[in-house]
Amino acid sequence: MTAEEKTSYQVLARKYRPETFSDLIGQEAMVRTLKNAFDADRIAQAFMMTGIRGVGKTTTARIIAKGMNCVGLEGKTGPTTSPCGQCEHCVAISEGRHVDVLEMDAASRTGVDDIREIIDSVHYRAASARFKIYIIDEVHMLSNNAFNALLKTLEEPPAHVKFIFATTEIRKVPVTVLSRCQRFDLRRIEPEEMIKMLQNLAKLENANISNEALALITRASEGSARDAQSLLDQAISHGAGETNVDQVRSMLGLADRGRVMDLFEFIMRGQAEEALNELGSQYSDGADPIGIIRDLAEITHWVSVIKITPDAADDPTVSPDEKARGQSFSQSLSMRVLTRTWQLLLKALDEISSAPNSMMAAEMAIIRITHVSDLPSPGELVKKLTNSQPDNTVVKKESSERPTINTTSSNYIQSQSKETNSTSIDGNTALALDAETLALQYPTFESVLEIIRKFRDMKLLIDVENSIRLSSYMPGRIEFTPTKDAPKDLAQRLGQLLQSWTGFRWAVTVVSHCSAKTIQEHRNAEEAQLELDAKLHPFVKTVFEKFPKASITEIKSQTQIITEAAQTSLPEIEGEWDPFEE
Repeated sequence: MTAEEKTSYQVLARKYRPETFSDLIGQEAMVRTLKNAFDADRIAQAFMMTGIRGVGKTTTARIIAKGMNCVGLEGKTGPTTSPCGQCEHCVAISEGRHVDVLEMDAASRTGVDDIREIIDSVHYRAASARFKIYIIDEVHMLSNNAFNALLKTLEEPPAHVKFIFATTEIRKVPVTVLSRCQRFDLRRIEPEEMIKMLQNLAKLENANISNEALALITRASEGSARDAQSLLDQAISHGAGETNVDQVRSMLGLADRGRVMDLFEFIMRGQAEEALNELGSQYSDGADPIGIIRDLAEITHWVSVIKITPDAADDPTVSPDEKARGQSFSQSLSMRVLTRTWQLLLKALDEISSAPNSMMAAEMAIIRITHVSDLPSPGELVKKLTNSQPDNTVVKKESSERPTINTTSSNYIQSQSKETNSTSIDGNTALALDAETLALQYPTFESVLEIIRKFRDMKLLIDVENSIRLSSYMPGRIEFTPTKDAPKDLAQRLGQLLQSWTGFRWAVTVVSHCSAKTIQEHRNAEEAQLELDAKLHPFVKTVFEKFPKASITEIKSQTQIITEAAQTSLPEIEGEWDPFEE
């Protein structure tokens, strides 16, 4: 062994790479299936390993290859799920130098020529091993032509050929390939199993690392064994053999979990000043603003899940104190508040990523969330408005679910009641007043469009402008013929939304044989006419003659130009010196 080989360090993910199926953690279902298949001599021609990064796809492929070609120390063993690891084939496969086990990275060899090499070589028997095995990693990166070229060989390979594929993007693999493979979905490693694995590795490396630090690494790895091993390797180096939770937190750039929960509590109470002070303190201690917001989002999600499923609080990566506080939050906070906080935090993450100063964006996000934390729900708002309704406001008998009448309508009804000297209004009069109010507030179809714009229902607005051929309009009644691509529920949706927005019942009816243009068709026709008029202008004609490939991108009228100039111009100051005046 050379001096270079003695000093070369091997990372934990490679040093403790599983060599047998018994070394794999968290994949019991796959191991059981393969063991039964090997024992019954029902070994498939092709295997497909899928899962997130670092759960053992390539490692499993190599173990399968060793199990197929293992001959044991005496050279008599058949295919097995417990390869000896000592025979010539096991050793060669472990070292990546076996002539009959060919590994190919599909990320760098994506073309049909690379697959053609495999197709040409499958007809030759294995040089020394029992099977010739092709391991193709990141198989989803192959081109469509490469997949098509492989199909026939994959469906009917020679008896001595086996294929093992590995991918993180199973949806990108054609179904024609999947149907020819035995698929194994390698699942994420459970936290309990991950912590146990990290404890064993730390013991083997003679490293003293706390369980809280291991729990933090487990949470950060997100179920990936390789990520957890890499983080453990880094943590051991960071702590110089003795690592605590604060060191790991500092290494990962995370804020103290307890302090993040304090920040979460301040926000939920609407205490903006205390929340900003805590955020500034965590930032001064080295926490990343986007990391703090991510932690807040994680806590929000965790509390929401606990509220629905109380057993979710029993997480081994969570300390007893955090568990107690999470349960308390789930009992005191409504699902409405939690879901709203979740949406605001997701929006804040996008803002922080694009903001010139991440801390400023985080502070604005905290301010926004604290100020909306105690806002009432729409139902509570309606209830408050209903309870605060004055005694002299007229309520219609037949529409008890209708919101409170607005000020204009109320004044109008009161004036009418004074003229007739009546203390109550019967149903017919109420209907008449409805019609009068509708006629005053929504005289034209454009008024309906303004309502939709006011409530910012862009989908409905687009559907109305593009899909309605208006047959007739009266305040409270709309008749139209839908276009061919109009949504089937357009009439129902339009009627319901107008009723909820205005408080009046709208009759929206679909009729046939109306050939009127839609609003969008009118716009297109106007724009086309403007463009035609512009092209007929002598100056524009001259431009097109000189530059045949030119095109008109925008047309502005003289009125628009004057209006825009007036809006952008600076106000004239009386008495200001003008250098051009004599």
